[in-house]
Amino acid sequence: MSSQRAPTADLGDVTSARSRHQGRRSAVTLTDGLAVVGTADGDLRAFDVSADSGPPRPCWQYDTDGEPSVVAAVPFDGGLVVGERSARGQIRCHDAGGDLRWRYETRGDLGEAQQETRFLLPFVASLATDGGRLYAAARRYERRTDADGNDLRHFESVVYAFAPDGTVNWTYRTDGSPISLDAGDGRVAVAYNRCPGDHQHGLVVLDAEGGEPRWMWDPGTDGQRRVGDVALLDDGAVVSSHGDYCGYRLDSGGRERWRVPLATPTDVDGDIVYAYPNHVHATEVGAVFVTGNTYPEEGRETEARHPTEHTAVGVSPDGDRRWDAPVGGFASGLGTDGSLLAVPGAQNFRDRDADDHALRLFGVADGPIDTLDTDGVVTAAAVADGTAVAVEEPVVYHDEGRERGAYRLHRVEVENETARSRH
Repeated sequence: MSSQRAPTADLGDVTSARSRHQGRRSAVTLTDGLAVVGTADGDLRAFDVSADSGPPRPCWQYDTDGEPSVVAAVPFDGGLVVGERSARGQIRCHDAGGDLRWRYETRGDLGEAQQETRFLLPFVASLATDGGRLYAAARRYERRTDADGNDLRHFESVVYAFAPDGTVNWTYRTDGSPISLDAGDGRVAVAYNRCPGDHQHGLVVLDAEGGEPRWMWDPGTDGQRRVGDVALLDDGAVVSSHGDYCGYRLDSGGRERWRVPLATPTDVDGDIVYAYPNHVHATEVGAVFVTGNTYPEEGRETEARHPTEHTAVGVSPDGDRRWDAPVGGFASGLGTDGSLLAVPGAQNFRDRDADDHALRLFGVADGPIDTLDTDGVVTAAAVADGTAVAVEEPVVYHDEGRERGAYRLHRVEVENETARSRH
């Protein structure tokens, strides 16, 4: 099923994306019938999406100085929390009407940006909640030169546990690069996608009460690349490995139960290529992994395409592949609600096919449910109680020179047994 049109709401102006995706600069979450969008200029815009039809209706707006981008958002304590990529690296908690409850500047822990360059700014990479606590992973990246003149990557990173009033209950600090969090049943799982320094564990599972490590895991591969995403289960975790391009299910102590190759190095017309599995979502009925861009083993450019680039792969609880389906382009994150997934499809920076821009909906067990085609790239998505929302951004591909799409919010109602059962 493909939905060509859906009710939309204007989000204002934004500089068009280009051929190569530039990292997250928008976020969206759903809470109590509201879709709240964090924009590229740091503002929040809330829309009522509780009606059965019609476009999202504007409810309130919170304005900032236009300096940050909001890159993460989750419901929390009757309101919501957002995280910035900005000079401050701020975490902000707002009530249901948009008023600011508290804020925390991560730059005090991470240090000031080496330069006022987007990828060097403090970055709130992930937010997660469980019960009465908020967990946040923030990092700052810089380049250093050693005594021999070698160019080195360096990260400063902190995982935080916040009480509802903004009190920091504990922190966990490393020189690894956290990319994703999941929380549940007294645990906080932290995925580190790069480990260039002393910290050499792609996955750390922390005790939610005090922040001490319970167990750690690593794919054991050469190089800095480690884990792209993590999803906790009652009896362990599922991870997507950047180290060897596979998916793993781990038991509650970190022992491997199964391993599934996802986008491992493959010879395509004489060129060895691979793709990173960037995301995973798991429930008791199975797991879904989502892969990203094709890369060659040598250099950066290639005419080859990995056969499972930009693909969602459904896996049974025992590790058997059930289904796979294209996601169109690079997905910066997943919207999830039980066994329902919303995957935002942004640029395929090698092929730049605008016909692939879409929000795609999947069920963990059975695969594709619906597709919403868009003119621009879809960069953020959320889903709850049978309603999916997505942020579209305009894009200009360098070999076309014309703008496609607009900065707007889409809403889609999911009429599916998966949405109703929400396993």
